[in-house]
Amino acid sequence: MKNTGLEKILGRIEDLDSVNLGILVQRLARERKLQETVFNTIRDGILVIDSDGVVQYANAAGISLIGLKGNDIGVTRLWKMVPDLAKSIDGDASTGKKKSSPVFSREVELSYPEHRVVRLYMVPIDAQIGHDDSGGYVIVLSDVTEERLSIEERIETERISSIVRLAAGVAHELGNPLNSLTIHLQVIERRLKKLAEKAEAAQLVESLQVCQGEVQRLDGIITHFLEAVRPQKPDLNELDLVELVEEVLQVLEAELGDRQININVAVSDKLPSILGDRGQIKQVFFNLIKNAMEAMHLGGSLRVIARRDDEYIYLQFVDTGSGISEEDLSKVFQAYYTTKKEGNGLGMMIVERIMREHGGHINIESRKDKGTAITLQFPQQHRRTRLLE
Repeated sequence: MKNTGLEKILGRIEDLDSVNLGILVQRLARERKLQETVFNTIRDGILVIDSDGVVQYANAAGISLIGLKGNDIGVTRLWKMVPDLAKSIDGDASTGKKKSSPVFSREVELSYPEHRVVRLYMVPIDAQIGHDDSGGYVIVLSDVTEERLSIEERIETERISSIVRLAAGVAHELGNPLNSLTIHLQVIERRLKKLAEKAEAAQLVESLQVCQGEVQRLDGIITHFLEAVRPQKPDLNELDLVELVEEVLQVLEAELGDRQININVAVSDKLPSILGDRGQIKQVFFNLIKNAMEAMHLGGSLRVIARRDDEYIYLQFVDTGSGISEEDLSKVFQAYYTTKKEGNGLGMMIVERIMREHGGHINIESRKDKGTAITLQFPQQHRRTRLLE
């Protein structure tokens, strides 16, 4: 709201004598104190940053939300507390300087001074009223931690419901191989009783092979079911993610070679180790690479891109496969959703669960008939330590 009386005085400030100038200063001080009181009563955090990301102003809620201290104002860059924020506004990761001035809203996860989920709304300041010619941003921060927890509880309820439906589906899947096993075992039993000549042994072997194949199929269904219904808590140890990717690629080397798929692993710099369960993380990589491989025709390409920032390590799996349609993208993590004839629809559900239990995130971008990019986000060890503390 404009103060027209104050604007008139400021318009002829050069004509004021020392007495009136002193009155003006006192009035400005009262105005400033009033505005600070108003801003500090607002429950949302309000920040003003310059073009370099340096926090020039923060109200009481803003200071509390991101863990600022009084002497940080005018000194500390916001990028240090929210490392990937500079990239979100097309910034330079090394300097934090912006290249464009978008208005955008997003959610960020903060681990200091405590674990919070904050919705962040950024609006560029007009360069003419900023601190310099390059402008800055006004940022509104809203604590949505409880809202997120409520959403996660609803998701977990829906997940339990989906597990119940999953159990019914698994019971149906188990029926056919069990019937087949029963019939062939009965045949074996009768032939064993009547076996008089060695010539009949070949037929017996054939029935045994059928049984073995059905047992393996049954074992695979049960294994995936148990992993989805009774997930094991991760046994955390230091892991080299790129090394694990290479181990999985070596296991799948023959299949990848048969399909003439070109593999490229690109690591931007030295990646620190993470805390994770070796078997579970390898299973994540196996599922993703297997899915990518089966989505591509002969001569496809799979790129694995590894990078890091101050808080996370990112692994991106980019294939040139058939892609996922926009309407199906939201179903990828649902139990029993699959586009493969022989798929069980549990693989991506297990991947999402393992990433969540490791404190990580998974993001999927896909275009039909163009390919899919899946990004895994793993917290670095120091971030996990802060969360535990």
